[in-house]
Formats: sequence, C-alpha cells, structure tokens
Amino acid sequence: MTHPHTNVPSQVGSAQHHGDAQLPDVSAVVYQVRERVVARLAALADEREAAGLPPESDSERRGTLDRLVAEELAALRRAALTRCERGLSAEEEIRVGGEVIDALEGAGALDRLLADDGVENICVNGCDVVWVRDWNGQWRREAPVATSDAELIERLRTLAARATGEERRFDRGMPRLNLHLPDGSRLFAVMAVTERVSVTIRRHRYQRLDLGDLVRLGVCDQDMAGLLRRLVRARKNLIVAGGTNLGKTTVLRALASAIPSHERLVTIEDTLELGLGNTHLNSVSLQAREPNIEGVGGIDQAELVRWGLRMSPDRVIVGEIRGAEVIPMCQAMSQGNDGSLSTIHSSTSRGVFTKLATYAAQAPERLSLETTHLLVASAVHFVVHLGWDTSGRRCIDSVREVIDADGPQIISNEVYAPGPDGRAVPASGLRAQTRAELDGAGAAR
Repeated sequence: MTHPHTNVPSQVGSAQHHGDAQLPDVSAVVYQVRERVVARLAALADEREAAGLPPESDSERRGTLDRLVAEELAALRRAALTRCERGLSAEEEIRVGGEVIDALEGAGALDRLLADDGVENICVNGCDVVWVRDWNGQWRREAPVATSDAELIERLRTLAARATGEERRFDRGMPRLNLHLPDGSRLFAVMAVTERVSVTIRRHRYQRLDLGDLVRLGVCDQDMAGLLRRLVRARKNLIVAGGTNLGKTTVLRALASAIPSHERLVTIEDTLELGLGNTHLNSVSLQAREPNIEGVGGIDQAELVRWGLRMSPDRVIVGEIRGAEVIPMCQAMSQGNDGSLSTIHSSTSRGVFTKLATYAAQAPERLSLETTHLLVASAVHFVVHLGWDTSGRRCIDSVREVIDADGPQIISNEVYAPGPDGRAVPASGLRAQTRAELDGAGAAR
C-alpha cells in the first residue's frame, strides 16, 4: 500500500531485519519525521495567525524547524527504548535531521523542475497533480512535488521568507503569494479559495538579451529590430502588449538594452523580475508591497510611480500596467520622462487603448473617456504587440503609432500589421514628423 499523495510506503514505521536485530528504515523515518514536523509547523502558523502575530522571520523559522526536528528525533529514541528496539545511531539521526531540514528549507522537488532548462511553466494543482510546459508549448505530467499539501504550503512559506526582505504572508488571511525566485522565475500561489493549494511558476528563459537576440529567436526581423532601437534611442514612449505568456517582459528587457548605459532608470514592478541593474548600474528597482497582518503598510504601483518621479529618473519603466498606475505612468511619460517603457495585457494593438481607458476609469481619479484618451495620446508614442505566427512561434505582429485623440477615440497608424503568416509586415509607414525626429536624434540603426 502506498500513501495517496506519494510513492512512499504507508508503513513508515516499519523496520528492516538483519539477523536477529531490527534495523530502522532510515528513508521511512525521514518521511515520518518530515510529515510530523510539517504538521506541527502548520499548526504553529495557524496559532500565530489566530493570535494576530506576524509570521516568523527567516531566522526564527529556522530555529523553530531545528527545535521540532530535534524533538521528533528524541521522541523516536524514547519510543525505541520503550519497545526495547534498536533506535537510530548517532550518524543516522544526523542524516535524518539533515534530510528533513534540506527538504523543508528549499523548494524541495520544485528545485528539480526549476533546474530543467527545457521547462517554461510549472503548474501545481495540489502536491501530486503537477504539469509542466516546455518551450515548444507541450504539456506533460510530472511527479509529485511534496508528500502532502501541508508540506507544500510550508515550502512556499519558506520561499517567501527567503525571497524577500519584507513580510509576505501565505495563510487563510492572505491566501495569495506572489514571489520572484532567485533564478528569475515568477511564482504565484493560492490557497483556501481553491480546493487544494495551487502554484504557478513562470520562468524567464532569457534574463539578459538585446534586440539582436530577438532577431535570432525569430521574434522580429532585422528591419523591425532597427526601428525599435531607433525609437528607444529617440526617447519614444513604448508600451509592449500581448496575451499571457507571449514574452512581453523578454521584449521589454531587449528594448531596455538599447538605452544608453549611463542613463538613470527607475523600474516599478509588482514583483521584481526585470533585473536591469546588471546592464544599467545607475538604476533603482521599486517593488509593490502587500499590507501587513494589521492590513496597513501596503504600497501599490501607482504610489511607487509617484515616488519614482522624485528620484531624478531619465526614464521610468513599469513592468506591467494593470490598474491605477496607468494615470501617474502617463503623466510621467508626458511631462519630461520621455523614453519610458511598460507592458500591458491586450489581445490586439488597438485594444491597448481600451485597456488603458478601463484602468483609468477604475482609478481613484475616475477620469472620463475623453480625458483619458487626451492623456494617453500625449503620453504614449508607440504600441508594440506580440502574438503567435501560423507556425506557433512568438512574434511581433503589430506596431502602432499614436497620432492624436478625437473625443472618445484614439487616432493611430498601424505602421506594421499582421501578414498572412501572422508576423508583422510594413503597412502605413511612419509619419514624416516622426521620421524627422528619429533622424534628428541621431538614432542610427
């Protein structure tokens, strides 16, 4: 018989026979101790939450983990003496304790998937229902990543404590978790609102790349890359748009590589993942913060944009526009911080304007459609849209130049439009004024 959520035998307390002596099954003991420690950690976390206490710090949690492991090993020794059985040797206790702590201190079996360069997305629908998608878009089932959902939750709490210097809870009071992992991956997890704990990890294959790399990867051709480079050098404000998992952040990184390295950048993100500090040393990365356990101290992206404008930036980069930050972002773009970049979810390049207007209408300022479009037209110069070509590859399929606003409508030119294969082909062309600006800025290819 096996445990329902693992391949570990259910008779974890069984022993191996060697002659007349019973020898403990060390692997089974590791499983047994780990399960008991996970259950106790979960109970302690629930008690702290019920008492209104903040989660333990990383060092506090490690001390608790060491203590619980030592207590469980001591309990096993007492039980073996009571039954007049041979207990673990000192060396075996060290091994058991070490394996339990290693399993609970890291990402556990998730580390195996994160180490696989062929994996793009990891989706966990309960500890034993694990699916991964490779870079070719193919899904496959994988082995369990924990022995129980409780253990998985504890590992996520450990990752939260290690991944940030701030308080990121994961419990029934805060049932979501958004993390940037050390390898650059982005983790999102939910509990309590789902039948079982759910984890989604999106990996970024290319942490450092330039516009030439986009050509090599087939995202665009050389002419398109040249245009994008000229737009960045000419300090045009660009929004990269597209659906989920199309590589918007990757393209944003490539665009940022064309920014002169001496310029000062301020990046604003919900979860840190751009990592532009490697190529632009004079940069500051601001990250939104969740409220603490009392429900105070939260800082959203809209507030961070306002802060960023006080930090003497040459350019402001918002990782993703998803709400009220659209208004301060557009204000930043239209009042001297030209050359700013951002991303947004949208199924078409024209649909970006509807998304921006929707976010502005929901913001505290409650801007009207006409006012929003005037603001957008004065702020956004180009929209770069990503899609899939007919062969299933990611590509730039549209580039749209913003011309003006006319009441409830944004006037724009689709400079590049989707061709027969879904990839961008030249369409209406740049305005003469824009071409002159690119030439005047010396934005050479």
